[in-house]
Amino acid sequence: MPTAESLLLQSWHHNAQAWIEAIRNDAIASRVEVTNQAILLAVLGRQPGRVLDLGCGEGWLLRALAQRGIEAVGVDGDRTLVHAARAAGSPEVHLASYEELTEAAVDIGDGYDLICANFALLHQDIIPLLAAMNALLAPGGALAIQTLHPWAAAAGDYQDGWREETFAGFQGQWQPMPWYFRTLSSWLNALDLAGFRLAGLQEPQHPQSPLPQSLLLVAEAR
Repeated sequence: MPTAESLLLQSWHHNAQAWIEAIRNDAIASRVEVTNQAILLAVLGRQPGRVLDLGCGEGWLLRALAQRGIEAVGVDGDRTLVHAARAAGSPEVHLASYEELTEAAVDIGDGYDLICANFALLHQDIIPLLAAMNALLAPGGALAIQTLHPWAAAAGDYQDGWREETFAGFQGQWQPMPWYFRTLSSWLNALDLAGFRLAGLQEPQHPQSPLPQSLLLVAEAR
């Protein structure tokens, strides 16, 4: 029987082209109105010279950083997304699986001032991956994570566990995607166990919405 992790990867392979179109056509309102700007400002606020975008997708953040004179490197687990990011003007984008990243089996560079993960940490056991990213940071480096806000996404079930994204309301043919929900304390514990200390917490919100659109954590290597 397939594991949730294998189904997660399979869904990205199936949904890659639809995702590219959704991002490039500004089809996801929360991203356009709130969360894209939130992660960009969080990165720029650290004034990094060199950034790794973990789970870079089709590369919109890589392009936004490059336009501001920041060296931006990407890595993703889906070949279609990697090719799309390269074709759109980001030559340094690596293809690597979760396992390859945790085991440092693929050279994606090091000495990063900041590593960002924008809605990209969807696995259950993220501590080995976070620890591997810690090892790639330059002295004084930091990690920026943006994710669904646990309180807003809980849907009455505030405990760690696998959930399913059906992409209801999205145009195109989408395959449901499993993703791992974690509470705020679970996020903070994972950072601590991976060798980070929390340096900042934001809850980006649209002024006309009663709910936060995301949770944004900035953590520094200990």
